[in-house]
Amino acid sequence: MGQGAMAGPQCMGPCAMAAGRCGFLASVASRRLSVFSPRSDDCFHLPRGVLRMGLDKVIDDAVEAVADLPHGASLAVGGFGLCGIPSALIHALLERRTGGLHVVSNNCGVDDWGLGLLLREGLIARMTSSYVGENKEFARQYLGGELELELVPQGTLAERLRAGGAGIPAFYTPAGVGTQIAEGGIAWRHHPDGSVAVAAPPKETRIFHEREYLLEEGITTDFALVRAAVGDRHGNLVFHASARNFNPLAAMAGRITVAEVEELVEPGAIPPGEVQLPGVFVQRVVPVAADDPAAEKRIERRTVRPGAETGRAVARPGTETERRTVRPVVEGGR
Repeated sequence: MGQGAMAGPQCMGPCAMAAGRCGFLASVASRRLSVFSPRSDDCFHLPRGVLRMGLDKVIDDAVEAVADLPHGASLAVGGFGLCGIPSALIHALLERRTGGLHVVSNNCGVDDWGLGLLLREGLIARMTSSYVGENKEFARQYLGGELELELVPQGTLAERLRAGGAGIPAFYTPAGVGTQIAEGGIAWRHHPDGSVAVAAPPKETRIFHEREYLLEEGITTDFALVRAAVGDRHGNLVFHASARNFNPLAAMAGRITVAEVEELVEPGAIPPGEVQLPGVFVQRVVPVAADDPAAEKRIERRTVRPGAETGRAVARPGTETERRTVRPVVEGGR
């Protein structure tokens, strides 16, 4: 690794020692190298499991994997609704009672699962999201002035995360032109009486080829939490179907990315062409057991037709099938 990549940071703590042991490519942006050699006054000391020779990034305990995530940290979290959320890592933050978090995620879970658990305990100070339904506590805190919220169009949020991870500071998009997204004024925070305490500022605009565009800034965060179906010890990840959603984008945006994986494999087990997120974007890998209650996969809305009315099969209460969207089966049909 060239001297230019390591010049500047003065921290000589455990994170700096880890930097010297890691074989990350010199082509990695210095923003990501700062994970291991940040400014001496802003140093995230890595857990013991990370201080090891080579590229083995596995930490067996989720609580230990987020042990250095400080109060007030910014945090990108993967998932869409409850699909693909890093629920075991969220439970670890809940156990540690880490608060004042500035979270960037498509949504904020539901009242009793996902990020909704952190919200219920008052551990989230600010959300940057595109959809905030399905969570009554979210609405209560936002309208009551307890929670700050920046609403972002969904595609714009995805691109802001991707841009931040790619080292792009800002970009222009037509999404939001002619709306309050461009003009400003949307309430970010309310006073307890319901009046606006902090409003979104207007955005810079520019004309390209006779069409107006907004300037949107890329997003980077102190940490990112994601979930993958398969991961190896080097941090290369594969996601299952729609659980891919915001996970790769969140992982790219985080300076320290922690991935919980349902199946841990050895390096080389994932064919290079099937890697959906390279390990260069992941600093810690946490295996989760299928029978771990914290890693349970839930469905926001169960869709089950009443069998008595349709003559079709339904899931019995309390079964695993009940948690899924059931496609009714017509007797004797296909």
